[in-house]
Amino acid sequence: MNEEFDCVEMKRKGAEKLQKKLTGLTIEEELEFWKERTNELKKEQQALNRAKKKMSKV
Repeated sequence: MNEEFDCVEMKRKGAEKLQKKLTGLTIEEELEFWKERTNELKKEQQALNRAKKKMSKV
């Protein structure tokens, strides 16, 4: 079960999944979706940066 990785296919699948989530949302709802996702991403980045700093001290 050694399939070749296809990043274009992965990108398209991700875009399709995102489009399904956004379909039917109002502009306000879509903006709220992106604000929430941006905040989640920032939190993840901060956690990774803290972990990286801890590892560099070791």
